[in-house]
Amino acid sequence: MMKRVCEPEVMDGPEQVLAYAEADFEEENQGFVDQFFTLYPNLENPHIVDVGCGPGDIPIRVVRRDASCRVTGIDASQPMITYAEQAVQKSGFQDRIEFLCQRFQDVNLDTPADAVISNSLVHHLPNPLRFWFCLKTLVKPGGHVLVMDLLRPESPEAAQAIVDEQASNESEQLRHDFYHSLLAAFTEDEVAAHLAELNLSRLFVDVPDDRHWIVYGQVF
Repeated sequence: MMKRVCEPEVMDGPEQVLAYAEADFEEENQGFVDQFFTLYPNLENPHIVDVGCGPGDIPIRVVRRDASCRVTGIDASQPMITYAEQAVQKSGFQDRIEFLCQRFQDVNLDTPADAVISNSLVHHLPNPLRFWFCLKTLVKPGGHVLVMDLLRPESPEAAQAIVDEQASNESEQLRHDFYHSLLAAFTEDEVAAHLAELNLSRLFVDVPDDRHWIVYGQVF
């Protein structure tokens, strides 16, 4: 197994942001949202925090699926937040979705959320333990969690093969970022070790396909 190669924590370069915002993540993002509601079908009028919300596609999909949800999206990239706010204006869900341009470490909610979700943030972090620690402060006791991220391949060659297979029609910028994100990703065993270190014993780790891991469960 190759060693992890870190990448920048915040995506705020204009070309990066544009490439990510315009990329086709419909299948992945909708699958993530569907999985959340499959895991937690009985939430009533929940406040959901999306950590690393990027251009806002997942919060919009959440509210479109269940209009009783209220979503707070958090991202440290101002260009990403700008895209997200524009997307929400177009969706008409301004009364259900708000955004905070902050590092997740700096967020202080008035009241803890009913659920925390995050898709494709963890691989950006030099110290993922800070993410899992902050997650405990963002969600209420007994609150629900769904986190998904990339799974690090065995080698750079394997990473490139995934890019060639999955992103052949995407921009060169997105392909470049996808490749380096794979190199920066964590393995299932590493994620399990992080959870154990922070005593998040009620969260489960699963590998649903050859490119992703997920963490789900409740935080107490």
